[in-house]
Amino acid sequence: MARIDFLQDMHSKTKRDYVGRVTQHDKTECAVVAKQFGAEYWDGPRQFGYGGYRYDGRWRPLAERLAAHYDLKAGERILDVGCGKGFLLHELSQVVPGLVVEGLDISAYALANAKPEIQEKLHLGTADALPFADKSYDAVVSLGTLHNLPVERALKAFAEIARVSREARNYVMVESFRNEREKTNLMYWQLTCESLLSIASWEWIMGQAGYRGDHGFIFFE
Repeated sequence: MARIDFLQDMHSKTKRDYVGRVTQHDKTECAVVAKQFGAEYWDGPRQFGYGGYRYDGRWRPLAERLAAHYDLKAGERILDVGCGKGFLLHELSQVVPGLVVEGLDISAYALANAKPEIQEKLHLGTADALPFADKSYDAVVSLGTLHNLPVERALKAFAEIARVSREARNYVMVESFRNEREKTNLMYWQLTCESLLSIASWEWIMGQAGYRGDHGFIFFE
């Protein structure tokens, strides 16, 4: 189980007004709306979530890194747990022609507005109860999703990812913190996070779940 920062350089380019999310809006009300994972979360005003989650090619570099690192090949199956609108899966299908891509997300709105090229490959469901058989996939990824579950469900989700994969070619990224500043920034900014945990706590959960894949973190610097 290795820690790999596939995403941190992409994330650090964003300039975020952490405190503004608290002072300019009723953050409690915003969180209630965001946790419905509907139109407001994906494509509504910024205080409710993404402020417009549109395909713009930003996931292509990550797809290339994942494909190279895990040596993904045509005919292999990869699952994205928390796939949203499927943009990463679309890029993976372009980077590795013939790769069989599938995704799962809790948001019916995201799936209904997914990339048309892969929409039929996406499933509605939850990360802690994957509707797939044991060892169904050659690789599984989950980016920015499992921290949206309470600890007991996050642990089960890690176990589910381990269950449905044939080998440890898996990568999970969650939000975390390395110091009090990052912890405070995360608390200010987050809308949907249920498990606000340190690196050590996340790695303990992975171990308890029997997860042997790779992992990474996003920090709010």
